[in-house]
Amino acid sequence: MWLATVANRDWPSRAGLTAEQQRTELLRHLDTAVDRRLNTVVLQVRPTADALWPSPYEPWAQYLTGTQGRDPGWDPLGTAVDEAHARGLELHAWFNPYRVANHTDPGRLVAGHPARIHPEWVLPYGGKLYYNPGLPEVRSFVQDAMLDALRRYEIDAVHWDDYFYPYPVAGQVFADDEAYARYGGDFPDKASWRRNNTDLLVSETASRIKEIRKRTAFGVSPFGVWRNIATDPEGSDTRAGVQTYDDLHADTRKWIREGWIDYVIPQLYWNIGLPAADYARLVPWWDAVVRDTGVGLYIGEALYKAGDPAQPAAWQDPRELSRHLDFAAQYPSVGGHCFFSAKEVAADPIGAMTTVVADHYPTRVRPPRR
Repeated sequence: MWLATVANRDWPSRAGLTAEQQRTELLRHLDTAVDRRLNTVVLQVRPTADALWPSPYEPWAQYLTGTQGRDPGWDPLGTAVDEAHARGLELHAWFNPYRVANHTDPGRLVAGHPARIHPEWVLPYGGKLYYNPGLPEVRSFVQDAMLDALRRYEIDAVHWDDYFYPYPVAGQVFADDEAYARYGGDFPDKASWRRNNTDLLVSETASRIKEIRKRTAFGVSPFGVWRNIATDPEGSDTRAGVQTYDDLHADTRKWIREGWIDYVIPQLYWNIGLPAADYARLVPWWDAVVRDTGVGLYIGEALYKAGDPAQPAAWQDPRELSRHLDFAAQYPSVGGHCFFSAKEVAADPIGAMTTVVADHYPTRVRPPRR
């Protein structure tokens, strides 16, 4: 399961809890993972260019104390690694490479924040602040900041989610023309240059992980549609509004083929039969992509949609997710499932998670050997 810290989505339940309250909540989430017979927790440790460990590169995350840069009085990531391992769980450290803040005011960042020291690194877009992926010094810095955690702790994997270049916002421009003019001369268009920037981030990080600790995995959880078949005959039979290749400038299929990542968890957050993005069409597509590559495939599941009245009728059925696991079991490359996210794994409002466990997880299984 994913354990999200951004905006206090899963943990801590709110900012400003005492160190002991935070620790108690964290251990409760780990215990829930064990109770649900899961074997891996993917903990978000760098939600907005800040850290859940004492980083020399970036400030303490605001979601701990309510104030960015304030020492919470304990080491959340170090504790999570030790306590997860004590329970037989893998702990994957989840980082967001480029998101700086969920607002556009650099003045609200703590004094000494790298984005304030280097305002030329930062671009506002869609109501948020981002590091500019087109700058080599940014790519180098964010790698240093993320991999500091790997040097300090026995984390089992470095994990990224679906955010590379930001999701498109109608009527807004990601203003990287200056960087493109400086660095994009060898590319036919800006989109190709942007994709190459993301490729560099992935390939360089992959190499550095293996230099630091060879057995540590590198995994990515992209938006579930690489490209639609109408855009590319090799794409999936979908009509999604977002395509990672075109909109996020993330060629996730290439990363698998190049062997830069050890596992992929596509976010297949749609019900079986949804016309625009059918779970039953996407699983076979991803199965074919990873086949014979040695890259692990796990399916990202939208547990958070189960019982949400705003979702289609399929999600009101507590058996929808269990049917996902039944379907995916037909495809030999699928090695498991990851659930978004920890709050719903625990609360399970309509019993969808309980049904999955009863139908598919009679016992706990060891994490896969890599």
